[in-house]
Amino acid sequence: MTRLLRSLGYRVQVFPSAAAFLDSSSLAKTAVLITDIYMPAMNGLELYRTLISTGRPIPTILMTSYPDDDIEARARSEGVVCYLRKPIDEQHLVRCLHAALASGEATEKNS
Repeated sequence: MTRLLRSLGYRVQVFPSAAAFLDSSSLAKTAVLITDIYMPAMNGLELYRTLISTGRPIPTILMTSYPDDDIEARARSEGVVCYLRKPIDEQHLVRCLHAALASGEATEKNS
């Protein structure tokens, strides 16, 4: 995924955990967050909720190898831009990325 996004001209940073991302200096500069749902310590939906509750809404794309309709419904109702099932379809990822970037621009204009 990193190679694909870089080949499309995006700057990409990879973090070993949600905590590492939250502690990074990149947090304020992040335009879109793409994260797995199932991660140790803090899952992707919890990371998204943490960002919202701390006043740092970042358009988020969740992905998973273990799809769950209930989690998908909750994530979407809470504002997650896309919920992708692995293996990821590259064209679907690109559409989600464009939607996430557009939603981030709308949020900035409304603040």
